[in-house]
Amino acid sequence: EGRNVFAGAERGRTRVGERLSSLPLTISSGPGAGGLPGTPFVAVTSSEPGLTSVYDDGADVATTDWVRDGVLQRLVYPRSGARRSGTDFAFPTQNLVVDAGATDSVADLVARTERGLLLTTLWYIREVDTESLLVTGLTRDGVYLIEDGQVKGMVNNFRFNESPVGLLRRATEASAAVPCLCREWNDWFVYTVAPALRIPDFNMSTVSKAY
Repeated sequence: EGRNVFAGAERGRTRVGERLSSLPLTISSGPGAGGLPGTPFVAVTSSEPGLTSVYDDGADVATTDWVRDGVLQRLVYPRSGARRSGTDFAFPTQNLVVDAGATDSVADLVARTERGLLLTTLWYIREVDTESLLVTGLTRDGVYLIEDGQVKGMVNNFRFNESPVGLLRRATEASAAVPCLCREWNDWFVYTVAPALRIPDFNMSTVSKAY
């Protein structure tokens, strides 16, 4: 319907098949994805328009690559929406794996950074604009200044305004994917594996006094 970031340029079309990142990023979920636990069936308690339906509760789900090698492959569809759109039912489970196939550590990325910020947690994330998936949120649990390849010290927290889809497009480097806590949305994604990403010009909009 042209109302969100995954709508295509033409009405009725989506961005499936479009490259979202120059990195070979794969984003997947499902039973056994990345060796993580995952329920092989839909388990929902309420409907959310366009995303989940209580009538899909108990339906079988498969491991799905939502993005493969940087290219958008699939979108979420309840069964009724899939039938209307002439596509396959696709539902995310409670795990999420993001992997760019890199082997470097976060320390390696830091060592190659002339000047930047090392973020450990983003939280209190709220959607601002559906058409670009612009979100706002705060940093937390440590923001560190990097200069000449070394962490020099801790700095204040910030409020940020960014689109995750825009961040994928601008990401220039990734670390190895490791198990981590999906801090903000861990009610939806209980088990997660992800890399650190290098993002030039990450938009820190204001200083935050959050601790």
